[in-house]
Amino acid sequence: MLYYLFTWLNKNYNIPGAGVFQYITFRMAMAVITSLVVTTVYGHRLIEFLRFKQVGETVRNLGLEGQMQKAGTPTMGGIIIISGILIPTLLFAKLDNIYIIMMLVTTIWLGAIGFLDDYIKVFKKNKEGLAGKFKIIGQVGLALFIGLTMYSNKDIIISQEVKPPIKYDAPVEFHMHGNTPVYTQNVRSTKTTMPFYKNNEFDYGKVLKFLGPGYERYSLLVFMFFVIIIITAVSNGANITDGIDGLATGTSAIIGITLAILAYVSGNTIIADYLNIMFIPNSGELVIFAGAFTGACVGFLWYNSYPAQVFMGDTGSLAIGGIIAVFAIMIRKELMVPLLCGIFLVENLSVIVQVGWFKYTRKRFGVGRRVFLLAPLHHHYQKKGFHEAKIVTRFWIVGILLAIVTIITLKLR
Repeated sequence: MLYYLFTWLNKNYNIPGAGVFQYITFRMAMAVITSLVVTTVYGHRLIEFLRFKQVGETVRNLGLEGQMQKAGTPTMGGIIIISGILIPTLLFAKLDNIYIIMMLVTTIWLGAIGFLDDYIKVFKKNKEGLAGKFKIIGQVGLALFIGLTMYSNKDIIISQEVKPPIKYDAPVEFHMHGNTPVYTQNVRSTKTTMPFYKNNEFDYGKVLKFLGPGYERYSLLVFMFFVIIIITAVSNGANITDGIDGLATGTSAIIGITLAILAYVSGNTIIADYLNIMFIPNSGELVIFAGAFTGACVGFLWYNSYPAQVFMGDTGSLAIGGIIAVFAIMIRKELMVPLLCGIFLVENLSVIVQVGWFKYTRKRFGVGRRVFLLAPLHHHYQKKGFHEAKIVTRFWIVGILLAIVTIITLKLR
């Protein structure tokens, strides 16, 4: 909203300094600062309110050191994160930008599902919360919305190189890449970025090329399949990772910074051309959202770091996982998610392996056996005697390394 206000003031009254709102980097910085203020200053008040209402965490005894001391710690703190994302985005982003609209929908959608789950746990005294199938339905519903919008909206395009004769009914742009003339067009496409692949580009529309003529008609189904898998996997991965103080929050902040960098280079025609990567018109506005997201995670970490004064609950964990997945899809970097979100992936896999192996061995030998002392993986290390603060710090270090490697892969072909 402030973007439109200061743009109008600059245009009609030429007020000094008002033009600075035209710069994405300035608005991103303001989004980060505002988000930090919202989450730290007003977050404390919300924590006191939750404590007053006795909105406390119910802890299941897993035999971990210090675990039962956390019983009664205020939960549903994800409201703080969501507020820290929505308020700066509404203030500083272009609200008519289709990418921003989709991110706002994602935040509210998954935040509402998580809130309902926490509400059932806390106020209805049902430890199971919202049934898993309803969470999946909600996540798949969001995936369908995102996938269909990405596939059909006329404002969601990429700039791709073309060679005469021109096949697409769209204006042709000409520029020089070094000493080489390059012709580009902004077109709707099912292309995405794939590391370690020729030109770093992969087209969902060509997955079923082996079917022969007419395979293009199935491109939407292929794209939707990937979108559903990515959104549900990352959202649930963040939820599983949120098991010890500061782990999911800090990891998400690292991922948020990386996504901000990827969105900036992908949405800037000069940098995208210099790096020879896919240019996505209008996606640069997502940097403001990424700044708000990162600021919200860091601000929440102020209270969520060990020993935690508040837990985010499913209100926060489902939302931040979904936000990361949808953001990656919109800047066409979703196939880099397994690397960037490696912490979430490993946590997910540790549960799948543990449950699968236990069921298999119980069926075959009559007694279930375990791969890990306890799953998810962070609990395994707790069982081995590591302090949770050390586990979190080391997971953050791994997350930083994965983020750096993810950025490097832009040039590995």
